[in-house]
Amino acid sequence: MTIPLTILPDNRRLQVAPGITILKAAQAGGIDITATCGGRGRCTSCRVKFVRGSIPPPTIMDELQLGDDLVREGYRLSCQCSVTEPITVQVAPPLDERAFQILGADRRVQDVARVVIDAGISKQVVKVSLPREEHHQTSDLEELLNAVGRSTEDVSPSLLRDLPATLRESGGEVTVTTFGRRVLGVEKGDTALLKFGLAVDIGTTSVVSTLIELESGEQLASVSSLNPQAVFGGDLMSRIAFAQFNPANLRKLQTRIIGLLNQHVEEIVRQSGVLAKWIYKVVVVGNTCMHHILLGIDPSYVGLAPYAPVMRHPLVLPARDLFLKVNPEARVCLLPIVAGFVGADAVAVALATRIYESPEIRIAVDIGTNGEVLLGSKAHLWACSAPAGPALEGAQIRHGMRGALGAIERVAIGDDVEVHTIGEAAPLGICGSGIIDALAGMLDAGIIDHTGLIQVDHRDRLPPRLRERVVVRGEERQFILVRPGEAGAASEIVLTQDDVRQVQLAKGAIASGVAMLQHVAGIPSEQIAELMLAGGFGNYISIRSALRIGLVPALPLEKIRYVGNAASLGAQLCLVSEAERQRAERVARSIEHVSLAAHPDFQDIFVECMNFPRS
Repeated sequence: MTIPLTILPDNRRLQVAPGITILKAAQAGGIDITATCGGRGRCTSCRVKFVRGSIPPPTIMDELQLGDDLVREGYRLSCQCSVTEPITVQVAPPLDERAFQILGADRRVQDVARVVIDAGISKQVVKVSLPREEHHQTSDLEELLNAVGRSTEDVSPSLLRDLPATLRESGGEVTVTTFGRRVLGVEKGDTALLKFGLAVDIGTTSVVSTLIELESGEQLASVSSLNPQAVFGGDLMSRIAFAQFNPANLRKLQTRIIGLLNQHVEEIVRQSGVLAKWIYKVVVVGNTCMHHILLGIDPSYVGLAPYAPVMRHPLVLPARDLFLKVNPEARVCLLPIVAGFVGADAVAVALATRIYESPEIRIAVDIGTNGEVLLGSKAHLWACSAPAGPALEGAQIRHGMRGALGAIERVAIGDDVEVHTIGEAAPLGICGSGIIDALAGMLDAGIIDHTGLIQVDHRDRLPPRLRERVVVRGEERQFILVRPGEAGAASEIVLTQDDVRQVQLAKGAIASGVAMLQHVAGIPSEQIAELMLAGGFGNYISIRSALRIGLVPALPLEKIRYVGNAASLGAQLCLVSEAERQRAERVARSIEHVSLAAHPDFQDIFVECMNFPRS
């Protein structure tokens, strides 16, 4: 027995087993419903509106996450709602991706000193003698290899398909492209100046691809997008769980990211006018889970103690193996991995920041869904994973959203609340930078205390306008950021007590990661010369607000700086310089990995970091 389920706006009709959730039924039917929390009822991204059929009673998670208004309008969380009768539901429209704030390739390899440009891609114009002698027969390939000093083992059979025509149409004058001893291409005429590469940073939330001219290191084009795997879960553990649920799901995750990379190539080709066949080298960085999924490797055991990756060494493979739409023989280079949750992106950050050669103690914090922390100097480097989860990017927050048009990105709290949105649009929700500003302001105003508790019992101490914004609804404490009509908002935007707790957990993960490395290394804050904030989220937050809530160590402002998308820059360095790519392996092996969960002192440090600084 099956039950019909119709999903709008695509008007897709599915026949599903009784009792399956709407979310799982949709995913099984090839319909994307975003589930940032992985279907655990911890966010609102998978909400649907009932159009036909009986509206089921709301679950506790429906009430907590959606609020009274949306529940009354017939909205439910698709991950919490089972199909028991024929129904039609409307999926909440996704936000316009074009409006998202995604930090692209904001720095160039020229910004890093002492980088010698040598990508390892060589193009040589040669004159090949065509076979003529019938009695002492040679082949087209032999003549080509004689001209360039290579052997048959250096040539892929796929290059042989067009070789006869290429040689004869050009009268034997061809350009041969090589990487090391490997022959990557044979082209008619002189194309020696046309060699390009692609640097790719695959983050849990976003993906950035950058086209580089390999002779000069010049950045020609860059494209960034949200990671399409996010519909299956906003954090790594959600995606690992999704891959475990069904063997076909790993393939879904892999094809989504490869499909996006090919879209990036198409857009980059359009922007630059560079033909895809001239892209001969690709360098990819990402965390361990993203690395494994790209390769189609089961990431299940990365999510289970002892969190071991399947491989840690650097890898080079032809683009055709990944179905990337660059030159099929292009070499795709994946940088080495440090540990289960400290991936090649952390190695790239180390390269970009030059922390491995610093005479002073420095810290690099790549703040994101899967945060990573590096601490040390040229004498010694420590690293750990600080899994903040998606809360700092607006997920699992009642009215949270990613940094898109209409998101509250700045909050100032004095006698009342002042908000600023991305694009100066009417407020739709609040993103991570706005949340951090709001909590910093709430601490200063006395709306929350150092434990994060909203001070309902002491609101009389607040200025009149703020006092009215501190409310209790049912048993839930809330702070009203925006009322309907304020700043053009169509509906109310609040921060709940649970929202505050979610941010405390996220900031506690980052802060405890830094504190644990300091603890293990025996390095007090006074000895830290510099704190570098990397990644998209780190670039958009207010440093003052981050200090106020204890997201970063209490250092003087002058010791803290943004370093932009350091992971992307590290990938670019390895793209234009084989010396940097070799250095990446040495740096990766020199890093001492600290497993937070396995350390006996971690729990105490994490609990301490959960609280906000008193003042």
